Amino acid sequence: MRKIKCRSWGWALLSLSVMLAGCGGGGGGGSSTGTANVLLTDSPACGYDHVFVTVDHVEISPDGNSWSSIPVASGVTQPIDLLNLTNGTLLTLGQAPLAAGTYQQVRLVLKANGNAAPWANAIVLTGSVNETPLTTPSAQQSGYKVVGPFTVQAGTLADLVLDFNACKSIVAAGASGKYLLKPVVTAIAQVVSGSISGSTQPGSRVYAERQSSQGPVIATGTVADPATGAFTLSPIEQSSTGGTVDVVIVPAAPSSGTAGYTSDIIQNVPVVAGGTTNVGTITPAVSTINTVSGTVTVSGLPGAANLVADQSLTATTRIYEVAAAVTTTGSFSLPLSASGPGISTYSPTLPLVFTPDTTDAGAYSITATDAAGTAATQTTNVSAGPTTLLFSLTP
Repeated sequence: MRKIKCRSWGWALLSLSVMLAGCGGGGGGGSSTGTANVLLTDSPACGYDHVFVTVDHVEISPDGNSWSSIPVASGVTQPIDLLNLTNGTLLTLGQAPLAAGTYQQVRLVLKANGNAAPWANAIVLTGSVNETPLTTPSAQQSGYKVVGPFTVQAGTLADLVLDFNACKSIVAAGASGKYLLKPVVTAIAQVVSGSISGSTQPGSRVYAERQSSQGPVIATGTVADPATGAFTLSPIEQSSTGGTVDVVIVPAAPSSGTAGYTSDIIQNVPVVAGGTTNVGTITPAVSTINTVSGTVTVSGLPGAANLVADQSLTATTRIYEVAAAVTTTGSFSLPLSASGPGISTYSPTLPLVFTPDTTDAGAYSITATDAAGTAATQTTNVSAGPTTLLFSLTP
């Protein structure tokens, strides 16, 4: 059994960086090869203290038919706790030569679980010390495929980041007690990515979010250092539609009582390719924290589900994801600020000034999604106190 040091973190976004370091061939002519340097980074995961995975190898393909294998280094053949990789920390998995050219797909292949613990791939629920194996059949057989394209040019450095959304990828499978890994992964060419840094209340969850017709999209996330409050959001793709993100800062809920802090939102923060944007020190205002609790039934019985809390801003019509949780028993609890968030627009002149959003104080929409993908959304307002919601899902 692995020795487990428990932590309670919120939401997670996992990133797999594939760094392709171009090395020119001799004499500057003919074909050339690069070096594929595979790294891992991470941000927190909802409802889990630990997410262990064991990578067997990574494959990369120019056409989806022929694949080049990138083996992992001898020092990282054991299970990796992805939640130890935060605030831009990278873990090198391995290296291999790679020909210059355009590549269309990447495949992440995990090792299969054995018949007993310690498991190759497992989670530890928040507040528990026991590992629960992850069911990952497709990863063990053919790997998780992510579509490019991305280009490795001779004599250049081409980075590819695969953002692995753990909170939406790990699904509780009803009353069976099993957890399924259904990857939600996007590809980012890191040549057009940058980072954002700052500091805030220690232990806060910090997200870089963009708006879409389907709702908020989290580009990446992290947890502010538990001692200093420093945070780094990286990598973030420099979007072709403006190159900005909104930074959402959600302080950790109090371990007891209701004395906490508001969320803060910095809109239109620029993402500079190859650079870092500093947002300074953000000091959240004091707020009461009230709880949205309730139950989820699936086909009439208490069921497992993933839950997400969004907050809409009336003035700007933007929607932000601010909290997430997982339930295996059907019962859930989401601590949320009774006050509206502090709103600021990015400026290079620091510190930033935040204006309280009193219009949207305590107003949230909560979405519950079961293992089959069936979802239901309800609205609630916790400004006056705790509230209760009942979700009934029929796959």
